[in-house]
Amino acid sequence: MRQSKLFTKTRKDAPADEVSRNAELLIRGGFIHKEMAGVYSYLPLGLRVLQKIENIIREEMDKAGGQEVFLSAFHPKENWEKTGRWETMTDLYKVSDSSGREVALGPTHEEIIVPILKNFISSHKDLPVAVYQIQNKFRMELRAKSGILRGREFMMKDMYSFHATETDFEEFYNKMKDVYKTIFQRVGIGHLTYLTFASGGTFSKYSHEFQTITAVGEDTIYVDEEQGIAVNREVLNNEVLKQLNLVKGKLAERKAIEVGNIFDLKTKYSQPFDLSFTDEKEQKHSILMGCYGIGLGRLMGTVVETLSDDKGIIWPESIAPFSVHLLVLGEGEKISTEAEKVYDSLLKNNVEVLFDDRTEMSAGEKFTDADLLGMPYRAVVSARSIKEGGIELKKRSEEKGKVVSGEELLKMLAPK
Repeated sequence: MRQSKLFTKTRKDAPADEVSRNAELLIRGGFIHKEMAGVYSYLPLGLRVLQKIENIIREEMDKAGGQEVFLSAFHPKENWEKTGRWETMTDLYKVSDSSGREVALGPTHEEIIVPILKNFISSHKDLPVAVYQIQNKFRMELRAKSGILRGREFMMKDMYSFHATETDFEEFYNKMKDVYKTIFQRVGIGHLTYLTFASGGTFSKYSHEFQTITAVGEDTIYVDEEQGIAVNREVLNNEVLKQLNLVKGKLAERKAIEVGNIFDLKTKYSQPFDLSFTDEKEQKHSILMGCYGIGLGRLMGTVVETLSDDKGIIWPESIAPFSVHLLVLGEGEKISTEAEKVYDSLLKNNVEVLFDDRTEMSAGEKFTDADLLGMPYRAVVSARSIKEGGIELKKRSEEKGKVVSGEELLKMLAPK
């Protein structure tokens, strides 16, 4: 893509009302636009990142046996009354249509997916089933001051699993722990993310979170580096320490951001809707459930919080908007012709490239923009690079670059 055609522009300063680093950098880079507190629109560069995260999650959900659906954002009031959450869920958006009928804007989808599955599951032969979706959610967050880490409208992957036995549920639940670890590894924060024992909230006594270490995290966790697990401060007690075989004195206190969670729902939602099955002896039982969530925007914001420096963002290659930022520096037909040749070569070899072909920008301004936008590689065509026989290539995460030939450039950047 030619940067001269990109309608968004970088800016030196973020809005005065933004306090989170992720929102400051993403707004300055033109990745997102703030509509109001906790509500952001994703612009071309930001959407490319979000879609790559979405694709990684979808691939792993499909591998795990999930079946993708797309559920309604409008939820009947009576469904929420059946579970008792119409009055008790404080962050539920409630709206009325022209006839006065009240509905909820979906913050989660247990109240929708369970009645749907009731139409299709009746026997133990119909189980297990795992269903997931990637869709916008709505929650009336009181603390919407963390950029895209905590929003009132946000994109989320939620999966629901349905089981006949505890053994089958536990097997799938443990498999999802490994699936989540793979997802976080693929998006570039696996080395900072820990499986964390936490409160089950309204679902169960305990649950598991995935917490990413960062100084700006809202949660405090205690990490066992040797075992690679952690405990959230809210459940740090002798019972939990004994259950996990942890020694309190060996745990390191860290600030962290929750990037995913998994819950054992048992029959909390199947019973209100009488979602049940008959076993081999024709005995009726309530179906056991689990749920598994990841916020895509939250994950994107966490990457920015953890993988950035004082110059800007450092995107992992797996989710970067483009693999390389190609800069042309200097004037003259020879330089522009060479830059166009490099650009064409990258495109023909399926390399995702953002080409800074803007003629009104100085070299310093282009370098500053490249650092802010944070593509994994920066390639420069200039009089000096041509004289040295190639293109100057530098990793965003490194200080120094080197001049490489066009052939070497393709070998490094072309998809394998």
